[in-house]
Amino acid sequence: MRRKIIRSMMILLALSLTVSYALLTAVYYFQSLRMTESQLRQEAAYVTQAFGLSGVSALIDMDKDGKAYTRKTLIDEDGTVLYDSWEDPETMEDHSGREEVIGALKNGSGEAIRRSETIGSGMVYYAVYTKDHKVLRVGRDLSSIWLTAGQILPYMGVIGVLLAFAAWGMARHQVNKLVRPINELDLERPLEKPMYEELMPFLERLDKQNREKDAVEQMRREFSANVSHELKTPLTSISGYAEIMMNGLVRPEDIRDFSQRIYKEANRMITLVEDIIKLSRLDEGSIELEKEDVDFYDMACEIKNHLALKAEKKHVGIQVSGEHVIYRGIRQILDEMIYNICENALKYNIEGGYVTIWTGHTPEGRKVIIEDTGIGIPKEHQDRVFERFYRVDKSHSRETGGTGLGLSIVKHGALLHGADIHLDSEPDVGTRIEINFH
Repeated sequence: MRRKIIRSMMILLALSLTVSYALLTAVYYFQSLRMTESQLRQEAAYVTQAFGLSGVSALIDMDKDGKAYTRKTLIDEDGTVLYDSWEDPETMEDHSGREEVIGALKNGSGEAIRRSETIGSGMVYYAVYTKDHKVLRVGRDLSSIWLTAGQILPYMGVIGVLLAFAAWGMARHQVNKLVRPINELDLERPLEKPMYEELMPFLERLDKQNREKDAVEQMRREFSANVSHELKTPLTSISGYAEIMMNGLVRPEDIRDFSQRIYKEANRMITLVEDIIKLSRLDEGSIELEKEDVDFYDMACEIKNHLALKAEKKHVGIQVSGEHVIYRGIRQILDEMIYNICENALKYNIEGGYVTIWTGHTPEGRKVIIEDTGIGIPKEHQDRVFERFYRVDKSHSRETGGTGLGLSIVKHGALLHGADIHLDSEPDVGTRIEINFH
């Protein structure tokens, strides 16, 4: 970056010098041209006055010391050149078509800036119509102006080299001064030290990414700790019961009870592993199932039938209402989402309560609403119930056999389908969860 900045500054300097020289030359040219034209008018008045007094001899006397700086030409009305201070008039062609001559014959005076056919270089001319019915013309060569401009070029080159060295040194110093704070930037805490205002959007994004990275790392550590703890508990129970049975310390009539406990803990561990695999697949976006049209109403009826036995044991009623709603999504994930919410509504319900599932169309989109009359969720826990392994009442969750991953699967399934989840709950009243599919 340092080299690019210095190179850009040197290129900018070179362009600035080039443009400055071009502008300076243009200003000098037009200024010199205006001065030359003014001088020619004055000289034309003087030469005309002398010609009126002494005729052609006055012109000859002005040029007797050699080639004059100002060219003087006397032209007849028919265009014949009668006298020229630089060239032999006998060899010169008809000048009636010259711009300055036409202007003098028509208006009394004329001027032109053009290339002289006789001299072969650019000239500035001024001509006047005399009392003797002749055109008296004076002119000067423009090459002197360009010659002066060319003489300035070496000086501009020297100035450019000196400025280049000075600019290179200043650029290095300034670039080092600008880059130093960036090199010393604390990437872990980018907003702690003051920095250039132009870099604040970048630093804010970097700080946000750092915080997100820290949050993800914290979640990863918590997830690893929770997985270890959740797996250790059933494994410890299985190992303990199996060891007692292996050592023959169980009475024959208790073997069935011990076997049931081992089976229950093993199932709990299998369920936990399956939920972890589901979450991992959702996190990685590795769900390879194709989307298909799903009827939420029919799906709700199927889930009601699957949970009927559990609901009967707990004396909780399940009702399905609403209308048929077709949505294109991944059937397995959608079924898992609604099933997990309904299963939680059963687990944490009161005896004699109910769970209702409503599906339908609303102005906000297609919705699935699950409502229960359960124990509810305190306000301070409602923002965290969709986190992995988060439990409002851990002891009660152990009794119901939950893994703490059900609602997290719901959250990730909603993200996968671009759906919104809204939770409204009040302790000892019940919980209402809306899933809005756009």
